[in-house]
Parts: sequence; C-alpha cells; structure tokens
Amino acid sequence: MQIVVLAVGKMKERHYREAEAEYSKRLQAFASLVVEEVPDEPDDRAERGMTLEGTRVLERIRERDQVIALDARGKRFTSEGFAAHLEERFARGASRYVFVIGGSRGLDRRVKERADLLLSFSDFTFPHQLMRVILLEQLYRAFQILRGAKYHK
Repeated sequence: MQIVVLAVGKMKERHYREAEAEYSKRLQAFASLVVEEVPDEPDDRAERGMTLEGTRVLERIRERDQVIALDARGKRFTSEGFAAHLEERFARGASRYVFVIGGSRGLDRRVKERADLLLSFSDFTFPHQLMRVILLEQLYRAFQILRGAKYHK
C-alpha cells in the first residue's frame, strides 16, 4: 500500500520540514509514503491560479487511486473514527491512497469532484504547510490506534 500526500506549494519553514520528516519516518513502518509537491501560483492570479494548480494535481492522480481531498466543508472524524474509516478503505484493497492539500486559495472544484472523500480537520483555517504536518501526524496516530499501540491516549 502506498500513501501519497499531494500538496500544492513547497514546505518552506525549517520547523515544518523537520516535523514532516519525523512523521514521514514514523509512517514508513506502516506504508510506503510519498510526499509530492506541485507548484503554487502567485496570489495575483486568483481563479486562474487555482485552475492551474488543480490541473497539476489532477495530472498526478491515477484512475484507480483512492483520493481524499482536504476541504473545510468535508467530513469530520474523531481520531478513532478516522482510523476506523481508513481501515475500511484499506480493506477494499486499493494500492494508492492520495491525500490532497490545496494551496492558499484552497482546491479547484475539479479536484474536489474527483475526490472519493472530502475530509475536514476543523473549522479553523491552517497554513497549508502546517496542515501537511497535522495530516501526517493524524495518519500516524490512526495506524497506532489500529495496532493498539500506546501512542494514542
């Protein structure tokens, strides 16, 4: 099984890169993890920029991928519920699970339409770099819950 985190924009700040690296290392025990970045567009391009970013994201998604797009209006879970939901998806046997994180403008509607699930972590707005760390931590937590480890309290 492969988990792909497909993110618009680069991870710029060192502390976010270090946290991403730590959780990526931890997740390797459970699945093959790949973090891919697609270029973001300058803020002055507004709607056209989001469309270009969406095209870049869609070019990286394969036909049989299970796509989970992060969106403020998506479904919410507790950590235990998220773990159970992932376990159900994993049981279906897909080989690639792609988690998509948009840039500062969010995600193009075509990416949302392609998604098998829209996932929300909060009503709050987070910097997309921090959201990558939160996603990786929650994936790690979900795997720990599924194996009954002490990490989740």
